[in-house]
Amino acid sequence: MPPATRPPAVSRRSLLAGGLAAGGLWATTTRAAAVDGLAQPATVISSPPRQWGPDAPISPLPDPDILVLDPGFGNLAYANANIRLAWRGGGWLEGPAWNSEGRFLLLSDTIRAVQYRYLWENGAISIFQPYSYNSNGNIFDNEGRLVSCEHGLRRVVRREHDGSCRVLADSYGGAPLNSPNDLAVHPDGSIWFTDPGYGDTIVEGHPDAPGGPANRNGVERWALDGEVVTQFGGHRRQEDHVFRVDPATGEVRAILTQKQLADPNGIAFSPDGKIVYVISAGPGPGQDGHGGDLHIHAGDVVGSELRNLRPFADMMLNGHQLIADGMRVDVFGNLWCGAGGPLGLCGVVVYNPQGRMIGRIRLPRGVSNLTFGGPKRDMLFMCAGDALFTLQVNTQGAAPS
Repeated sequence: MPPATRPPAVSRRSLLAGGLAAGGLWATTTRAAAVDGLAQPATVISSPPRQWGPDAPISPLPDPDILVLDPGFGNLAYANANIRLAWRGGGWLEGPAWNSEGRFLLLSDTIRAVQYRYLWENGAISIFQPYSYNSNGNIFDNEGRLVSCEHGLRRVVRREHDGSCRVLADSYGGAPLNSPNDLAVHPDGSIWFTDPGYGDTIVEGHPDAPGGPANRNGVERWALDGEVVTQFGGHRRQEDHVFRVDPATGEVRAILTQKQLADPNGIAFSPDGKIVYVISAGPGPGQDGHGGDLHIHAGDVVGSELRNLRPFADMMLNGHQLIADGMRVDVFGNLWCGAGGPLGLCGVVVYNPQGRMIGRIRLPRGVSNLTFGGPKRDMLFMCAGDALFTLQVNTQGAAPS
């Protein structure tokens, strides 16, 4: 989408929230639905709109909001499964990560700075960490240790098996990180993470020092329990990067710079670790210009290097530019990506390894991030604003997820 057509006053969060603000498409679909009345199965674009929750009417099968665009997706979708609202009650849910040993899903509530635990057996929600420093992305590494991106403390941390917390990255080139956003574990054990500036705000994390790019007027102050934390006074937004943490030495090295890939966000590896996918998102706080190109990019992983960075998918659908955020890969190499956009288009889009969109999952709002979980890793968990949706699928997530 050309920069001139992007509404500069709209935040990335409102774009990702998608459906509810898409008046034009909503009006079109409701008029179309009115012609047929209730003859058609209820979907997220029907009038009245589809209902959710335990008291909702029984949905038809196959689910009308699971759209097969290519025969390849028909083998991945399970025709006897409905999209289900599993829980609603967060602030802004992010970073879903499945713990195989504990049989639970970990969730970040970036705005409320809480981590939740969703139990597989009964769907119960409990608090996993009462204060998470505005954590965003999470993943369990190859040894089952939790690795989290913390906006508030601008760092990536790992919870060791003995319960201790190890800081994997909090600075680069002598300067603090911005707000580590999403991360992925390579088969060699290295941690790759993105560091845009979306958490450099009072709402989602830790604002820049007065005069910094994301706090130019100096009116925001970092405070904890009413006290200004002076050790954060020098933190200022730097250039965005994609970083790699070496599994042997712990060295934090830049894989991509802002010039090579603007505003990196979601990141994932192919099942064999030979390809890395990175989303180039919109502008972050205090950033001039239009930000990234909103596309998914792919690069070849050769040892500890990334080579041959190239476009993979443009996230265009029916003439609309979707807003990609988080993504995961299944065992066949298909990329499942959360997408914001107009109602009827937002939800999840699925690309095959060749970059062809093969399927969609329609939801009433955009999806910030997703993962595969359950004992067989065949349950898709989707974070959408304050809600968690699930869908049984006929594939498995590539571990770890």
